[in-house]
Amino acid sequence: MDDALGYKGKRVVVTGAASGMGEATAAILGDLGARVTALDIKEPTVSVDRFVQIDLRDQGSIDAAVASITDTAIDGLFSCAGLPGPPFSEFDTMLVNFVGARHLAESLVPHMSTGSAISVISSSAAIGWEKQTSTTKQLLETTGFDAAVEWLQANEATWNWSGYAYSKYVIDAWVGWWYPELAPKGIRINCINPGPTETAMMPAFQDLMGKDVIDDAMGPVGRYSRAEEQAWPLVCLGSPRMSYVGGSILWTDGGWYGAMTMGRHQADWAEETAKHA
Repeated sequence: MDDALGYKGKRVVVTGAASGMGEATAAILGDLGARVTALDIKEPTVSVDRFVQIDLRDQGSIDAAVASITDTAIDGLFSCAGLPGPPFSEFDTMLVNFVGARHLAESLVPHMSTGSAISVISSSAAIGWEKQTSTTKQLLETTGFDAAVEWLQANEATWNWSGYAYSKYVIDAWVGWWYPELAPKGIRINCINPGPTETAMMPAFQDLMGKDVIDDAMGPVGRYSRAEEQAWPLVCLGSPRMSYVGGSILWTDGGWYGAMTMGRHQADWAEETAKHA
């Protein structure tokens, strides 16, 4: 089948396109025939149709970017930009990972075509997000960038233990929270929850939490994923062929979540995998 995923000629926006999973996503979409607009704080090295600089910590920067890219309908948003926490502040991490990402998505929705999709990168660090809904719902109920910032400032003790983990709780909750509003517009939203992935962020995660802790988050696959192994599921979720999939979380973690849920997790999977490599 030609154009199996239905991206040929589609206009898509990719945030975080200058590195890691966002870069891999932009490259794959370009190869599939999409017209890619890349949004990042620095210019990507992969070939894209257009680059627009954006700082997701700054509402003015987001609004300017939106104004410059909404001259025609948008068929897909791939929200890949993110910060890992330290060495960045917990507040900036919350702004980039959720507040700015949400403001951008909400600003683009009026310009998105029927059948379009919003595909977001969350993290396997969101495990247990369902137990956090009493507070994440409060943040999701805020309207606009400034109101979200005010909530963060007023409830700092709720989330500043880890802006990274809490932002991922919120993203997993967000896709289910927002989809009932998007569905009547013919727009879907979903997210992936990646396990440990070899990107430029990984050293920061290992420095913060320790390599042993990160390694323990590997699933039975027994290794870290590559950026393109996360980009492909994200691209598939955004495809019009996935028209009945909305408000969903896809665990792209090498089987970790399933093993954890069933009490079959073990810390030496990487060692076992290495024996058979």
